[in-house]
Amino acid sequence: MFETLKNLLVEELQLEPEEITLEAELANDLGINSIELADLVMLCEDKFGIEIEDDDIHKFVTVADVVSYLEANNG
Repeated sequence: MFETLKNLLVEELQLEPEEITLEAELANDLGINSIELADLVMLCEDKFGIEIEDDDIHKFVTVADVVSYLEANNG
C-alpha cells in the first residue's frame, strides 16, 4: 500500500521518491497544500475504489496516516 501511494505522489504531484517516507508530514515535509491533498484524495478514491469522507481527510497528517486509512478501508 505504501509503495502504491508513494508512486501516486511521485507521478501526480511530482514529489521526489526519497522525500516520501511513512513519517513524512504531508504539508510540512512534502509541501502538499489543500488543493493537492484534495487531488490526492480523489486519486486514492479512484485507485482503490473507496470513498474518503471529508471528516477523515483532516486526520491525514503523515504518509502513514493515509496508508493506515487505505489499508483499513480497502475492501
